[in-house]
Order: sequence, then C-alpha cells, then structure tokens
Amino acid sequence: MTQGKRTICSVLRTLGLSQTLRWDKYHRVLSRCQWSALSCSKLLADLIIARLYPREGVLVFGIDETIERRWGGQISARGIYRDAVRSSKSHFVKCSGLRWLSVMLLCPIEWSGRVWALPFLTLLAPSKRYYEQQDKVHKTLGKWAYQISLLLHRWFAHRTCVVVADGSYAIMELLSEAGKYQTWIVGFRKDAALYDLPPVYAEGEKRPVGRPPMKGQRQASLNERLEDKNTVWTEVTFSEWYGQKDKKMLITTGVSVWYRAAQPAVTLRWVLLKDPQGKLEPKALACTNVEMDEQKIVQYFAQRWGVEVTFEEVRAHLGVETQRQWADLSIARTTPVLMALFSIVTLWADTLNQQGKLYSFPTAWYQKQMPTFSDALHSVRIRAWNYQFNLRSVKNTDCQNIKTLIFKHLAFMAARAA
Repeated sequence: MTQGKRTICSVLRTLGLSQTLRWDKYHRVLSRCQWSALSCSKLLADLIIARLYPREGVLVFGIDETIERRWGGQISARGIYRDAVRSSKSHFVKCSGLRWLSVMLLCPIEWSGRVWALPFLTLLAPSKRYYEQQDKVHKTLGKWAYQISLLLHRWFAHRTCVVVADGSYAIMELLSEAGKYQTWIVGFRKDAALYDLPPVYAEGEKRPVGRPPMKGQRQASLNERLEDKNTVWTEVTFSEWYGQKDKKMLITTGVSVWYRAAQPAVTLRWVLLKDPQGKLEPKALACTNVEMDEQKIVQYFAQRWGVEVTFEEVRAHLGVETQRQWADLSIARTTPVLMALFSIVTLWADTLNQQGKLYSFPTAWYQKQMPTFSDALHSVRIRAWNYQFNLRSVKNTDCQNIKTLIFKHLAFMAARAA
C-alpha cells in the first residue's frame, strides 16, 4: 500500500500511526525480533504449490543472483560486483552492493498467459572480502547452490523437481552432487571438453588392469559441431521463447561425459540451439537427466526468463534498493521479505481473479491483452484501500457519496503508482 520509498516510517504514515510515541518498536521487527525466515520460506512455498501447481506436476525452480546496489561503510557484507543490468559485451560496469541468491517457483499463471517466477527463498551471498574479514572460508555460489539443492530435497522429496539456472552454475562439483537430488538444467560452455561414455564390459570379459575408466574417447566440441556440415539439425517451434511466440529454432543433442582433470566426471545430455534466421547467437544447454527429451529441456530453460522479469518488477514496484537499514540482521531480512511480497501479491491477485475482481488497466499507448504484475498490484491496492476506508466510515448517504469520489481518486493513484 505504501508508495515511494518503502521505509518503516512510510508504512507507519500509511497506516495512520504517524503520531505513535513508540514508533521505534516497529523497526525492531527486522533488527531484533526473533523469527525464522527459513520457516516462512517453507510456508510460502507450500502456499504457492497448493494454489498454482497441480498435485502431481513437476516443480520447476529457478535460481539466480541479483545485485542490490547500496553504499555504506557500515554494511559489512557489501562488495564490488559486475552490474549485469548496465554492462554489455563491450562495456563493463562495476557497482557496490549486496549479492542476493533467490530461489523461485516457475508457475504458469493462467490469467496472465505466461510463466511467472515467484520468489520464496532469498539469501545473502556475501563477498569474498566479507569472509576474509570474518576469518572464514569463502562460500562460493556453487556451495550456496548445493546447500539449496539439499534443502529443496528435504522439503519436496516426494515431488519431481527441476532446477534451471544460467551458465554460472555449470560447475562440475555442483552438477555431480546436486544432480542426485534434482534434475539440473544450466547454460553450458560451447568449448567444454566432452567425451564418450566409458566402455561397458560384458560379464566374464577381460578388463584392462587398473581402475575403471571414467570416460571414453574425446568428442568434438560444441563449437566444432556448429561448424560441421554433417551435424544433423531438427527444426522445432517453441510456443514461448523469451517473450516471443511460435519461435522456430534448430536443435541437436547428444549424451556425453564432461570431464576435467582432478574434477568429478559428469554424465549429461547437451542441447545445442541455433536460430535459422541467424538473428540470435547459438546457445548450449546441459541437463543432468540424460533420459529427458531435448525439447522439454529447452522449454524448461526458456521459463527462466521470468526470473529476470521478477527482479525488474520488485525494483520498479516493491521498493527493492530503497531500504535504509544498516544493521546486519535487518539487511538480511528486508530484501527477502520484499522479494516474497511479489509472490504474496500474486497469490492475492489470483484470489481476486477467482472472485472476478482482477482487472487490467490498458492505456491509449499500451493495449494489454491480459493483466500484468502492475495490474495485479493495482487491484490489490484498491481492495486494501477500500477495506481501510470502510473501517473508518459511517454508513450514511453523504459518506457513501464521499467514499465513491475518494475511491475514484485512490484508483487513479494506484494506477499512477503501478
């Protein structure tokens, strides 16, 4: 409900508590009160699954990190990172901030017509400098991702789970261990060293002396397969492709062993994609489940685009990067709560849709076919403001007329804010 910078003081003004004398106790909810963000994450995930997923369907998770741009000498977990939003292939931009690792459920939203990424677990992955100051071993993104994999297995061991991530998580140690618990689909290097599967010996057949081989003969790299005229390509039309409809792509696939000295060998199915029109650069994917169909692999990975959309939406509408907390515990709690608010608003909007009270607000320059997140937030705000107004109103004709006039202004304000 609060517009502008989402500080605790702004929330108090919105709720009509600007004159309360013990206003400082509301700040302590984030900095001193004892409550488990991990338990809240499990409850939120269960709510999302119960509302938006079929009982026996595959749970698809997206994992990615984002940088919350913040300065301040008292923020101990702050680091210097590459700013993916402002950087390009020819221009490298660094920024000071906090690195957050977010886990999202990729859910098909029927009233929106696309897959949304709903965050339920967000954790702070501090910089290497932070661990050095604390005299601790640096915990890399791969180690964080493996710990998340174990957590997902503990929470959803009874469901089939798929995790999609970008090329930052194409790590041998991670895929070899986490692949035992979920199917991992990641972006893949086209120059990776690939090998045939190790030879299989029949019972009674003489085997060579020494330990069993981990790999077979060296295969051509994916870059070489792109240039090879003998590579067999299959044209496939994908209904959803990064905001496009019915996108045609050429794909080829195979099963290989990814191996590097002193690293665990990983058996995976790779998929190579090429745009027949030549507008998009070729892309490679890797999947730890060698039995999965290559088209299904690409479809799951294409849903990861919703993760980037969610990061943009929480910055634009929910006040991420407007916080002013400096206490370590408060910092560790605020951004995960704001990320979870995206999912909570979506669940509220789904309830409004079932009641026929979720509306789309098109403009002259943007004719929307289906509601977006800004429309969902707009509808939720109107309902919340209307409820608050009813609590403070007397039921008579004059008040009802005033209510109608004010409600129109509130609707306009909600549209401006969204």
